[in-house]
Amino acid sequence: MAGDESVFLRAKDRRYKGLTEDEQKEWSGPFYFIQAADPQLGLMKAWRICDCDSGGDEWTEEVQLTKQAVQAINKLQPRPRFLVLCGDLVHAMPGCPFREEQVKDLKGALRGSDPDIPLVFVSGNHDLGNTPTPESVEQFCRDWGDDYFSFWVGGVLCLVLNSQFFFDSSGCPELMETHEVWLESQLQRAIQTPSRHVLVFQHIPLFLHKPDEEDDYFNLQKGIRERLIQRFKQAGVKAVFSGHYHRNAGGCYDGLDMVVSSAVGCQLGDDSHGVRVVVVTEDDIIHRYHSLDQLTERGMDEDLKKLLV
Repeated sequence: MAGDESVFLRAKDRRYKGLTEDEQKEWSGPFYFIQAADPQLGLMKAWRICDCDSGGDEWTEEVQLTKQAVQAINKLQPRPRFLVLCGDLVHAMPGCPFREEQVKDLKGALRGSDPDIPLVFVSGNHDLGNTPTPESVEQFCRDWGDDYFSFWVGGVLCLVLNSQFFFDSSGCPELMETHEVWLESQLQRAIQTPSRHVLVFQHIPLFLHKPDEEDDYFNLQKGIRERLIQRFKQAGVKAVFSGHYHRNAGGCYDGLDMVVSSAVGCQLGDDSHGVRVVVVTEDDIIHRYHSLDQLTERGMDEDLKKLLV
């Protein structure tokens, strides 16, 4: 990404769009951001030919969809505060064929992003491997930035998590422990530091529809899920945003909104390729999924835009 670092919101840079963290802790009025997930370059062909393990040798469709999303977001007025991509940036797992080219082409598609709209990257299972290793985590960090970090924007504390550690950390227990210590410190910080809202971004949903649902490939295991829900609630987390499911889903539980957004890339259900517009007001988090065609032709819904006034 040499020469393009200004486009990306990096964890090591504690500033946000040129402002200090202390300045961003203050509520400054309603704003919105864009949440997207699963561009997953290579999955569309692999899914069509029923070869998701070794397929994925073509990704022109996903590149064009990502470019369409970038172009549509660039035209939005007012500008979103940031764009967050909630994991599975490419389809090829670490060490697999096509991986390097997919990463290169996704960066190329994102390079057209307006530099005033920072990009926030969340790690997914295809980015790290289903069982991440120190090597795969290091590679993700080289390609996209830190695999977990926090930032403030407009009085809102945002936590970016590595949910693959929750799913299977057997290949990197020390990294999982470091992540856990960091997460606990951030949740305690949320309890002790006043904020308008606390938001979490991760790839794998806590749940798809309700907290007591059975374990599935697309959710976190019930015991881990229950503990995270309780910790998030105690820290005042208002919403958790994720992808992974390639369909829109989610639900509210005791004040915690679990938001599962469908994919920019391959759809596994009946949704359209799209992104989610998230409006943050003083009291609420209001969000709605927009197809890429709708966003391109008409922009964000007018009733959401009125909330920003």
